[in-house]
Amino acid sequence: MSAGLQRFDGRRVLMTGAASGIGRATAVRLVAEGAAVVAVDRDEDGLARTAEQCAGPGRISTAVCDVTSEAEVVATVAQAVRELRGLDVLANVAGIHRTTPIESLTVDDLHLLFEVNLVGTALFCREAVAHLGRGGVIVNVASSAAAHGNPYMSAYSASKGAVLAFSLSLAAELVGRGIRVVPVSPGTVATPLTAGVTPGDLDFGYYGRIRSLMGEASPEQVAGVIAFAASDDASYLTGAELRVDGGSHT
Repeated sequence: MSAGLQRFDGRRVLMTGAASGIGRATAVRLVAEGAAVVAVDRDEDGLARTAEQCAGPGRISTAVCDVTSEAEVVATVAQAVRELRGLDVLANVAGIHRTTPIESLTVDDLHLLFEVNLVGTALFCREAVAHLGRGGVIVNVASSAAAHGNPYMSAYSASKGAVLAFSLSLAAELVGRGIRVVPVSPGTVATPLTAGVTPGDLDFGYYGRIRSLMGEASPEQVAGVIAFAASDDASYLTGAELRVDGGSHT
């Protein structure tokens, strides 16, 4: 982290997926830079651990929410806006990952991936946008898988491709209102989400051939990009994907 940065002093942030990985690292980063953060996840214990790791001039509170529940999303955004007395930044980091070979792909797989990755993102955007004035920012975490073929990840890639397309169109819709929308697309990141992906009897050799020579990203490296996208340093950036993949698809 760059020492002394205080880009979020007085900024009010609502962020999903904050119980681990990229979301936790982003919460820590934003609080260190002065933000007031309402951190959201369905994992209450993970949220508590995130809050314990936050230190700095900002502050953090937590809210348990299932992003696939419309009622819970509506209530959570309303609660956050009351607590923060407004909203400046929405960061949608919540997501799930699945390896699903086409022969074993189920309708339940499809529903779950799209409900968490796309529907949850869209619901938070819908509810938050009325509270974001000029200068407001939405950062949606997509994936480099949205734009490149990935064996055994057709459903996951499709769900993240939907997040990317949703974000680009939302940026065009909101640009006249002075609200920026920036999709951030990580490549391979060392998080609990990807640690749970095991090859089994699948051939994962493809990924060895495209892996960046820089290795896996850390959650903190992606958090730094999210913080940039949400800050005034990126005030002329909207509707453009920021790909954080170590050049693996260059």
